[in-house]
Amino acid sequence: MQELGEKKSYISWPVIAMIGFVTIICFDDILYPLQNQGLSVVFTWIFMVFFFVIPYELSVAHLGSVFNGHQEGGLASWARHSLNSDAAGYWTAWMYWAACLPYIVDVANSTIVSYSWLILGDASLSSRMSSFWFGVWTFVIILVFILLENIIKKSLEVMATIGGWAMFGMTILFVVMTGWTLLNGGKIATQPFNLKAFIPDFSLSYFSTTGLLMFAVCGAELVAPYLKRMKNPNRDFRKAMYLIAFMTAFLTVFGTFSLSIFFDANNLPHDLKMNGSYYAFQLLGERMGMGNVLMYIFAIVQAIYMMAQLAVFLDSTSWVLAADTAERFMPKWMRKRNKNDRPIHSYVLTTGLTLFLLLLSGTLPDINAVFNWLLNLNGIVFPFKNCWLFLAFIAVRVKQDKFPSVFVFIKRRKLAIAVGTWCMLFSFICAVMSFLPQDLAFGTKAWNHQLFLNFLSVGVLFGAGAIMPIMSWFEKRKKESA
Repeated sequence: MQELGEKKSYISWPVIAMIGFVTIICFDDILYPLQNQGLSVVFTWIFMVFFFVIPYELSVAHLGSVFNGHQEGGLASWARHSLNSDAAGYWTAWMYWAACLPYIVDVANSTIVSYSWLILGDASLSSRMSSFWFGVWTFVIILVFILLENIIKKSLEVMATIGGWAMFGMTILFVVMTGWTLLNGGKIATQPFNLKAFIPDFSLSYFSTTGLLMFAVCGAELVAPYLKRMKNPNRDFRKAMYLIAFMTAFLTVFGTFSLSIFFDANNLPHDLKMNGSYYAFQLLGERMGMGNVLMYIFAIVQAIYMMAQLAVFLDSTSWVLAADTAERFMPKWMRKRNKNDRPIHSYVLTTGLTLFLLLLSGTLPDINAVFNWLLNLNGIVFPFKNCWLFLAFIAVRVKQDKFPSVFVFIKRRKLAIAVGTWCMLFSFICAVMSFLPQDLAFGTKAWNHQLFLNFLSVGVLFGAGAIMPIMSWFEKRKKESA
């Protein structure tokens, strides 16, 4: 059987861009911050695009060019070799993998929501299904996709390409049609709609929700394991990063403007994070005299897009743990592969910890609370993971003679190190601030409960990584004594 790197078929850079795009942002991602920050989120998005998104994407492109796609472990390999530390490689791999688990559960949740809109045609899922059964069906979907990953070949590229372009197309359609409704007598729902409304108040709540914006625009490094399947990764990978950066900027800024036309940003529905995108296309369809047609089209696109995200995350994160990880940190059974060359026990571990998150979410009162908590949890774990990426970037720039790159992000070394340091510190601050619950009143019983869940879940997800080196040590001792 041929190894992954020996395959003669290549993935083109537009497909790589779509695989990256479906892991980064979708129409839903502009709704979450709108509920948290109101119209002032436009200011935050513009700030994020220029001072984080572009440096982030191009740092990924630089690291991808340095290591040329030869390391299956992606970010873990970058950290391991740039920092010259097996321990750094292992902990990067573990935290990177663990950070993706809440989102895997969240994507499975969103898949259920998309099908509920297709079947029911409204937002009545919360009244029809308990949080227990919501968790059960979420777990079933994750299991089904894990099985499909090991059976159907090429499903990843096909679903990512279709889902990515379809979602971007729906966003453009929404923006264009919003403009059309304004030109034909439509009114702006958000009032006042002036310069003052776009200025943030920079409160504690504002800073505690910025991590969710960072989460919304991160994930490009997930495509790193696929670089070795590109014909010319040094030349083409940066093209994919440029395309992702452009699509992200368009979606966030213009999408938010368009949403403020249909929703009053000062009085948003309480379930906007779960159902807001369907409400948006429902309202657009009503204004255009099309009824629910646009909503149903979006629900189909959303279902495909979410399934593509689930496929990408389950596949790419499993390789992070199984590939290029120091043997003394990871037991042999965790690196075992099945007949399809898949790291089967990585999938088993993914299943176990996602079940743990679902059990924790079962302590929350309803589906909307479950959805919001799992979503907000991403605003903690993803920024922590970003710290490793920028640490690796700083390391390769400090030792750039040892790590030459065809593509260089910022030629002046000191400036590049300063930009990398800024992005790393910004990521860390956003992660710490995001521990504060976002959708509840400060100090209430529900707020304290979610704060406890945040610390417990992050502690288990990251802390469980300490178990693997201990198991590896016992495995080695057993082998030596045999």
